[in-house]
Amino acid sequence: MTLDIPTTTDDILTSDTHLIQSFADLNALKQNDARTVIVGAEGAYVTDSDGNKLIDGIGGLWCVNVGHRRTEIINAIADQLNTLDYYSTFYNFTHPTAATLAAKVASLAPGHLNSVHFGNSGSVANDSAIRMLHHYYNRLGKKNKKLVLSREGAYHGSTHLAMAMTTPAYAEGWDKADGLVHHLKCPHFWRHGNGMTEAQYMDYLLEDAKSHIETLGSENIACFIAEPIQGAGGLIVPPEGYHVKMGELCKEYDIKYITDEVVTAFGRLGHFFASKDVFGVQPDIITTAKGLTSGYQPLSATIISDEIHEVISGEGSMFLHGMTYSGHPAASAAALANIALMEKERIPQRGQKTGKLFENNLHKLADLDLVGEVRGSHFMMGIEFVKEKTSKTPFEPEDKIGLKIARAAQRRGLIVRPLGNIAILSPTLIMDEEMIDEVVDIMSNSIKEVQSAL
Repeated sequence: MTLDIPTTTDDILTSDTHLIQSFADLNALKQNDARTVIVGAEGAYVTDSDGNKLIDGIGGLWCVNVGHRRTEIINAIADQLNTLDYYSTFYNFTHPTAATLAAKVASLAPGHLNSVHFGNSGSVANDSAIRMLHHYYNRLGKKNKKLVLSREGAYHGSTHLAMAMTTPAYAEGWDKADGLVHHLKCPHFWRHGNGMTEAQYMDYLLEDAKSHIETLGSENIACFIAEPIQGAGGLIVPPEGYHVKMGELCKEYDIKYITDEVVTAFGRLGHFFASKDVFGVQPDIITTAKGLTSGYQPLSATIISDEIHEVISGEGSMFLHGMTYSGHPAASAAALANIALMEKERIPQRGQKTGKLFENNLHKLADLDLVGEVRGSHFMMGIEFVKEKTSKTPFEPEDKIGLKIARAAQRRGLIVRPLGNIAILSPTLIMDEEMIDEVVDIMSNSIKEVQSAL
């Protein structure tokens, strides 16, 4: 059977008028030349419908860690579908691929995080973490312990609950689960330090957290959820030692620590998981998705501690949570093949060197007049543009500075993600030194082009 899929740009875009894109200005997409059609991919590159070869500077969407069109993963998916195309992991059912993957993920996770629940996205993984904790505290008789501490600048997903944990800016004009989530101050020293030293800003953040805890009452707070580096909220790296201090604070007040590693896991920061290895904190729960399969199949994981699992799996309790495709055989096979590739080719370890080179070389752009701050770590970087460097005066939304620079970069052969006044780069992890130099060169020329037109 051959699928009847259009091949010309015009025909594809005609069909695309029926597709609702995510996180897009849907009105703007009605305009000519507003949409890009990606038709092929290989390695670190994608190809558009006009035949242009582009460096995939956003790794699909933070996720294609091992690169595109890896036959090892594609064949693993096909082999699995030819053996067992689908069965659920509901009730008393399991299958070998999901079971094997759960054991593998548990072996990679830090500390006593040995139990894994699979979902379909990072949003679902984070929703699952909260639902599990609420059930956990219900089982312990602590039924008031339900509130969630998140942060301004966070991004934890777009489902009803996950959006409540996300920075409020993303919910403008949209409803969310109100009353459950409380947002601590954003840990962005460069933007919000206001004359403080970094150490003073750290103290300020900790005092803000303590104030929230004491006002709300620790007996009412279930957890604190945090990305090691805030991603879609602005690519924000907290002050050094922040996560360790927040972990200590959570332990002091009997609050569970959830690390959202949807982006930072599976090699993006040079390790399979960044929580302990990079930031020194041992969470009670880790959530992850994206790099788990390198985007070849939708799959997420919520990884919980032995202590939490012991309570929720005790006598007299039903685990009333799950999705039809939890632990889907093809998705599980993709993840196992992806992890095997990473281990065979030492992609996380290689990323410690090449990712640092990527980070350091991008910092050279900080001298350009439009660049306020270059921030991030390894293959997770952001460039914030400002009207004036000394005052850090931001551009207005209508200036669309990030979009203009992203379009200039794409004309030169590089896809970047515009986020207001920020350009985000989260490429595949297989970039070599030559490609890194090319990315930096394209970004430099694109910024200069836009600057000259202001």
